[in-house]
Amino acid sequence: MTDYAEATLATKEKLAADLRLVIADAEELLQITSAQTGDKVAELRVRMADNLRAARLKLADVDAAVRDKAREAARATDDYVHENPWRSIGVAAGAGLVIGLLIGRR
Repeated sequence: MTDYAEATLATKEKLAADLRLVIADAEELLQITSAQTGDKVAELRVRMADNLRAARLKLADVDAAVRDKAREAARATDDYVHENPWRSIGVAAGAGLVIGLLIGRR
């Protein structure tokens, strides 16, 4: 996966996490204000409920896109490892050596 694809995936995951938090906060606000009366409060609650439904749908789309990209990256990695087993072993060994050296310095 390219750096751009990884950054895009990370951005989508962050967006999904932020959206989940906003939805949870809005649902809590709706519950807290359920005892409030008045036309404006009722109208606001209806609009918030509609916006929450729309946000949940968008969140589902973002989650699906993130899952698809993760599956695509996993497939690409699997294909690469199967096509280049010795190169993959060499890269893994080199990364392990570097990590071992860095840990050994402490």
